[in-house]
Amino acid sequence: MGADSLPKTTSLMSTPSTDAAAPPPGGKMHHPRGLYTLFFTEMWERLSYYGMRAILVLAMVDAIATGGLGLSDPVATAIYGVYTAAVYLLALPGGWIADRLLGMQKSVFYGGCIIALGHFSMAIPAGSTPFFLGMLLIAVGTGMLKPNVSAMVGGLYPEGGARRDAGFSIYYMGINLGALLAPLVCGTLGEKVGWHYGFAAAGVGMVIGLIWYKLTQHRLGEVGRHPSRTGDEARDAADKRRNWIILGVGVAIGILIIAGIASGLIPFNAIAMATWTAYIIIALAVVFFAYVYIRGKLSRQEKLHVGGIILFFIAAAIFWSGFEQAGSTFNLIAERFTDLVYFGWEMPASWTQMINPIFIIILAPFFAALWINLGRRNLNPSLPFKLAIGLIQLGLGFVVIMFAAQLIISGEKVDLTWLLLTYLLHTTGELCLSPIGLSAVTKLAPARFEGQMMGTWFMGAALGNLIAGLMAGWFTEGDVNGMAEQFRNAWIVYIAVGILMLLALPWLKKLMGNVK
Repeated sequence: MGADSLPKTTSLMSTPSTDAAAPPPGGKMHHPRGLYTLFFTEMWERLSYYGMRAILVLAMVDAIATGGLGLSDPVATAIYGVYTAAVYLLALPGGWIADRLLGMQKSVFYGGCIIALGHFSMAIPAGSTPFFLGMLLIAVGTGMLKPNVSAMVGGLYPEGGARRDAGFSIYYMGINLGALLAPLVCGTLGEKVGWHYGFAAAGVGMVIGLIWYKLTQHRLGEVGRHPSRTGDEARDAADKRRNWIILGVGVAIGILIIAGIASGLIPFNAIAMATWTAYIIIALAVVFFAYVYIRGKLSRQEKLHVGGIILFFIAAAIFWSGFEQAGSTFNLIAERFTDLVYFGWEMPASWTQMINPIFIIILAPFFAALWINLGRRNLNPSLPFKLAIGLIQLGLGFVVIMFAAQLIISGEKVDLTWLLLTYLLHTTGELCLSPIGLSAVTKLAPARFEGQMMGTWFMGAALGNLIAGLMAGWFTEGDVNGMAEQFRNAWIVYIAVGILMLLALPWLKKLMGNVK
């Protein structure tokens, strides 16, 4: 899943290993009991997140009389883009809070509590204020929970190796199981009963996850239990006081901004906000990479590697700008233009959000085995080649949906097969780009900039989500003739970028050096 491209090693804080985390004797592939604490916590959290996401745009564009917000497509999808981008960006301060103040275990619990409050706030049928407040709370809570759960999975395997990779594979199945079940529960309630019931169900899912987490938290032992320490008690205490002040100032500024928007003192325009946030992310990325090049004291090879990370930042932003049409554009196409009636019963449009996790569960083991088997034969494609192929498959998905849009012009609803094929191509593209890019950044980053370089992956994903929200407004606004034209423009861009990368492979391989 797109929102789950989080690093396996986000701020591990050098937690000491425990008996629960230590590898078993005899080399058997047993896993720490704490893995199942995190597996089910993450499964329920993802059920709540993707359940809310499956009906978010549908609720925002629905008429006020039927429980929606009555927003236009461009405004609703821009808000969606800002929200999904915030989830990625807030993972950075979420990791900082765990590192400096609370420890990962407490950050996960408090983050989950904030998420649950956000879902229940969205379930209040009292207009836009509790709705948008809930979205903000969910973004903040997810930023605290998501990266730290992933980091604790890594902390359970201090020895690394194949056992750790297997543990992450199990954990990733929990993510996709939650994403698969989410539309069944929240989507059905939201579309068939009422939007607020769907959001309330997402909150219940998060509460179940929190209960499971507290009942089994002891299995985690010391992994992620404490924030980072220097060993100097006086210095640690002073640092903690300073960090609480920094957090307090940041929260106060955020509250003042929110109060200003709610009172009307600060004008709010969702499209302008998404646009300017995208510009700010680009500017921050340029400044950061320039600083690393100029002041980072890098060797020649390290500079080439940073150039490779810049490539991945750009590729991530471009890819997610198309892939993240799933929760907005494709969801609206499913609701408005797709024949979902089977034997007299109409399937909820949000159920189409299950297609990607189903394909992930089926295809991820195949792709993992494919890369291993090709590597044994010295045929494993280079990292830039996989990036290029991922972008080309994304573009081919837009070719498919463009033909569907052309059929819609006749006034008939199209078969679900068109969306199935589009999602299939986008999922195979994701499997070529997302885990590969994530792994590559960890390998290419200079040691003293590893955490910051991983942050650029978050920034690339956030930028892609912002662009996706703005693009979705172009796709669905106006008549279907314009939608078909926009899809054509999209596939041309994605496939062209992929082909350019293929043509530039010799140069791109130099950036990678010996990294494979």
